[in-house]
Amino acid sequence: MATRTLPRNALVKPRPRRAAGTREQPDSDTSPPWWRWTRRGLSLLFFAAVAYLLVRYARNIDWDDVLASVRNTPAPTLLAAAVLAATSHALYSCFDLFGKRYTGHTLTTRTVMSVNFVSYAFNLCIGSLVGGVAFRYRLYSRLGLGQGVITRIVTLSMLTNWVGYMLLAGLLFAIHPLVLPPSWQMGNHGLQWIGGALVLAAIGYVAACVRWHDHVWTVRGHELFLPPPRMAALQLLISCINWSVMGGVVYLLLQGRVPYTDVLAVLLIGAIAGVIAHVPAGLGVFEFVFIALLSHQASEGQLLAALLGYRAIYYIVPLVAASLLYLAMELRARKKAT
Repeated sequence: MATRTLPRNALVKPRPRRAAGTREQPDSDTSPPWWRWTRRGLSLLFFAAVAYLLVRYARNIDWDDVLASVRNTPAPTLLAAAVLAATSHALYSCFDLFGKRYTGHTLTTRTVMSVNFVSYAFNLCIGSLVGGVAFRYRLYSRLGLGQGVITRIVTLSMLTNWVGYMLLAGLLFAIHPLVLPPSWQMGNHGLQWIGGALVLAAIGYVAACVRWHDHVWTVRGHELFLPPPRMAALQLLISCINWSVMGGVVYLLLQGRVPYTDVLAVLLIGAIAGVIAHVPAGLGVFEFVFIALLSHQASEGQLLAALLGYRAIYYIVPLVAASLLYLAMELRARKKAT
């Protein structure tokens, strides 16, 4: 592994690059016929896999309960929750802008946010492998970015999400630990220790950016470097705000029956539980965590009604919008290819 030093205040080493939106190959496709058919087959397979996962996701939802939950929630509460949900999706759609700054690619801000929104909506509903990764690689490659650049964008976006999670969850667990149900017969000191460790990890990331942001490490021909301290601080800020807004959506739908800090703490625990369980959209896992940890503050029916409303507002509506946007982006890309 080789290392070198970048000039101060330089994020990336200047290098010639092609304009975004141009294709990797000449306008006339000179690839062999078998490869062109292979690419078409892979595209059809990708669409088929997405359709299968969407149908599977839809079958696991009790749509009658979702509609009943939405109907039983006051209209002003639904509107406020929808505004917070839209705010959260807009914030998350900015995560890939860190990758734009980090890599120096020239795609427009609108395009980057559109790709980020589509990938996030599918990530929530059918898992990170297809949503968070596959959609980004497909869409960004269609827009002219190379795989190395896309990998850096995806990595930095995920890092932004989880480094903010560590700071927010760490502070919440350490300073305001969740009051566990009386039947658990256990304290929450372990959660406080975990919180302290998470805060230290987040601070360590920023400290590393301060100390080594002007160094470049070359690993197997790929240049790796940390973002500058200001970008690291902005990553923490926007991610913490996003997680906090997500907690606000559930809090509104619970109509104040549970303190906001408790709702946010359980949402953060549920998020990591869903990742560990590898269940698309955390179906069942998310609800189990809320009922297990908050059933002594609100009834199971109230919790489930709020969570069903949360899934409708935060998962399903954005998924419909993302599906339409993705279809439009695919059609636009096909027109440019012809």
